[in-house]
This record gives sequence, C-alpha cells and structure tokens, in this order.
Amino acid sequence: MKLGRLNHVAIAVPDLEKATATYRDMLGGTVTEAQALPEHGVTVVFVDLGNTKVELLEPLGEGSPIAAFLEKNPSGGMHHVCYEVDDIIVARDRLKAGGARVLGDGDPRIGAHGKPVLFLHPKDFCGTLVELEQA
Repeated sequence: MKLGRLNHVAIAVPDLEKATATYRDMLGGTVTEAQALPEHGVTVVFVDLGNTKVELLEPLGEGSPIAAFLEKNPSGGMHHVCYEVDDIIVARDRLKAGGARVLGDGDPRIGAHGKPVLFLHPKDFCGTLVELEQA
C-alpha cells in the first residue's frame, strides 16, 4: 500500500447553505450542488481548489455521525482528511494487520465520488479521522 494524494479535507458544518455561501461568495470558491448521502448520514458540498477539495458536511437523518460531532463542536470544524489509495482492499488488509482499526463493519462503502471508501479510527492516526478512497 502506498498513500496517494490528499483527496479532500472535510469540515462539519451546522448550516450547509450558509457554509456554501461563505466558501463561494466570501472566498470565491467553486462549489458543487448539495448531494444527499443517506447511507452516510450526511449532505455534502465540495469546494474545488484545483489540487484538492474541501468537503462541507451537514448531518442528514437520525443517527448521523456528524450530528454527534456538532454536539461537541456547535460551530463546526475539521472532521476528517481523505487520502487516495490504489487498492482499498489491499490497504485495509495491510492496515488491519498492522493493528489499525477500520470503522464500521470493515467493508468499503460507496462514497460521494462513487468510489469505495473506508474510515480509520482517529486514535490510530494522531487524533485524526482518516478516510481512504480508492483512486
């Protein structure tokens, strides 16, 4: 496994419409339309930075992991970083063999870009929630 490029930095927000306006109108960012991902419990917008993206996340539905994050951080904040990997299954197996904890059931799910993703426990990665996305 080789760590690839930084795909995005995700920021949890309490108001996606307001955050989108901030990135678009105040910072001049190019933003996508909002995309509901009920299987992940979020609605997302991506801000294209050319060499990477910022993902703005808002809770969606009951039990959203972002809702719990926002309870502790009501103004929002950095939620996770996403790195690309060539083969997500090889990456998962290598990381698990090394003692890393894969969140959920350990099987990749389809993420916002239509590619398989996994999340890794923040306690195993310097206090940072890490998402891996198949390149």
